[in-house]
Amino acid sequence: MLSPKMPHFDDLEGEMLPAGVERVMDSHVHVFPDRIFNAVRGWFDDHAWPIRYRMTSPDLIAYLLERGIGRIVALQYAHKPGIAGFLNRYMAGLCRDFPGRVKGLATVFPGEPGARDILAEAFDLGLSGVKLHAHVQCFDMEGPAMTPVYEFCQERAWPMVMHVGREPNSPAYACDPYGICGADRMARVLDRFEGLRVCVPHLGFNEVGAYRDLIASRDNLWLDTAMVLTDYFPKTLTGSFEGYRLDRIIYGSDYPNIPYAWDRELKWLAGSGLSPEELDQVLYKSCAEFFKDLTPGR
Repeated sequence: MLSPKMPHFDDLEGEMLPAGVERVMDSHVHVFPDRIFNAVRGWFDDHAWPIRYRMTSPDLIAYLLERGIGRIVALQYAHKPGIAGFLNRYMAGLCRDFPGRVKGLATVFPGEPGARDILAEAFDLGLSGVKLHAHVQCFDMEGPAMTPVYEFCQERAWPMVMHVGREPNSPAYACDPYGICGADRMARVLDRFEGLRVCVPHLGFNEVGAYRDLIASRDNLWLDTAMVLTDYFPKTLTGSFEGYRLDRIIYGSDYPNIPYAWDRELKWLAGSGLSPEELDQVLYKSCAEFFKDLTPGR
């Protein structure tokens, strides 16, 4: 799917939310310390698309807030053992810098020593859940390394955001996502850990149909929309949300790691034919309910 020749768009970016959009909680915003962010951007330059927004994490957050995004869920992932504690402390600092506006998720490298203690420290720091990325971390979502992570999140009622869709894929990954990811695997995890609340990004791309069916029968599974409403990838959602359970669909941008304007997906949603109530469900309420952020939104 990914190649170093994927396109970049010079589409115009709005200064504020599109017309018809009243409030937004963005569930999928990446942050990292500068040195790691630079490495991530270098990987994208070599293997995927050119990232459009290349500011520091505080500046990236401020950019969205200044344009009308009410709340942000900030994500990061540990690409190797031994750095999760540092990343979690960095995330907690960002949340303190933007009180009430940023919900930060913890990370851990599945299978690393002391994984449960790392998560416990992050919980005590006030972080709001866990973010994992199977393509980067190469974990088997049904393997024993994941058991303490699932158990911790189930016990603490912590939501999990797990990139376990099989796409977008790259030969540059150290593992084949098709061998470790899948909607059938996600269903078995949810059956085994009934107390989990899990969000799968990108509508579970490239199994969007299977994940659409899965959220119809699971009350503990959500999907975010990141990058699959922008006509960037082939064979993703086009036209409408017909057949989808909207109370399980969460808006997410994948900002800043995108090759187009920050509001491209918001414009798609504003013109999608959703009623004002349905639009608010996708753009705000589903995310607030998943993360239990039920205070009045901006």
